Amino acid sequence: MTIDELKDFLEEKVIQYNTLDFIDSDPVQIPHQFHTKEDIEIAGFLAATIAWGNRKMIINNAHKMMNLLGNSPYDFVMNHTENDLEKFEGFVHRTFNADDLRVFIRSLKHIYTKYGGLENIFVTYQSEESLQEAISKFKTLFFETNSLDRTKKHISDPLNNSAAKRINMWLRWMVRNDANGVDLGIWNSISTSKLSCPLDVHSGNVARKLGVLTRKQNDAKAVIELDNKLRQMDNYDPVKYDFALFGLGVFEGF
Repeated sequence: MTIDELKDFLEEKVIQYNTLDFIDSDPVQIPHQFHTKEDIEIAGFLAATIAWGNRKMIINNAHKMMNLLGNSPYDFVMNHTENDLEKFEGFVHRTFNADDLRVFIRSLKHIYTKYGGLENIFVTYQSEESLQEAISKFKTLFFETNSLDRTKKHISDPLNNSAAKRINMWLRWMVRNDANGVDLGIWNSISTSKLSCPLDVHSGNVARKLGVLTRKQNDAKAVIELDNKLRQMDNYDPVKYDFALFGLGVFEGF
């Protein structure tokens, strides 16, 4: 398959899967419940943080988190007391538990109070090519206070060779803005050209079968290789092909 043929094939799959129907079976439905910028980005961040494992379980537990926050994530983050955090006891999603959620809430308040919010960090530390260095910096700032060692694993660091699938997915939700309505596109100061594909088992396997990825491990080096190939097909919006790779892998067993 030539590069032009591959592009045409993937473009068709993007059209097939980048639709409102996609939302019903994806964690992106969580931030779609909200209307204000801060609520959307916090809800998306927390939902993306637990986005591994069974998709139905991910969505159910993300809804539980929103309920624990009174379905007003930003207000809860900024105005909670330590007593408010006690009601998290018993919450768990795989290895992410109540202690981790408490750390995340405290750290989010720190980010909004000291750094002007989530978007501001990524705008400040983005490079000319990508957001991967900004992700690494974000992790450092996020855990500079109130952190537990066990909680730090829940934000990946591309500079430590992680594919950082979940945070790249969240960034796609926040930055990408098209007419289809799946991604929310509420961050206007970052170009979609800097987004990286949320590389996981499904998208990685499909990418290798299609010849756009040769590296065997799903790590930061694989993300760079895949990004370079996808940008050859669309330099402005390369991460749209995530819909194609993910859809082919999850829904079609490609």
